[in-house]
Amino acid sequence: MGNKIVETQIKEVKDFLGQTVSSLEDFLNTTTLESLEAEESGNDEYYKRVLSTIRKLTVYCEEGLDACQVIDKAQPFSKAAAEKTLYRIYNHCIEEFFSPKSDAWYEDSRSAYTGKNSIKFREGIPMSLRKLVASLEADFQKIREELEYYETDYRTKMLHSK
Repeated sequence: MGNKIVETQIKEVKDFLGQTVSSLEDFLNTTTLESLEAEESGNDEYYKRVLSTIRKLTVYCEEGLDACQVIDKAQPFSKAAAEKTLYRIYNHCIEEFFSPKSDAWYEDSRSAYTGKNSIKFREGIPMSLRKLVASLEADFQKIREELEYYETDYRTKMLHSK
């Protein structure tokens, strides 16, 4: 891919991560386990796991945002560093959103064809959590489609360089 395309993708991903981090931080700064319980009583352990996953996703997105900002400011633009960063963002941020390691929720891939949200929670959760994830899903899906190239291309480059 040309430098301009990769540079544009870094800028788009930087904007996406900035908005995502802002939304996640706003939610985490105003939400407690007690407030979730007050909103809808449920399984405390499951609520803790979901909140922990959201915190982890926030950290991954912050790290990706920091990396994008450094690459965006660097002169001359480093295509190799940008591609490596986009690959890591895909593997940490995007994959953690759609398929978290904690297994707090999962992606129902069939939902994509129906126009419904594809993230499904394993147990009942308060509406505020549902709204947060639903509000992020479309942008995550858009960036996922743009960065899928790096999942295969970057890995292939690394294998061939060894």
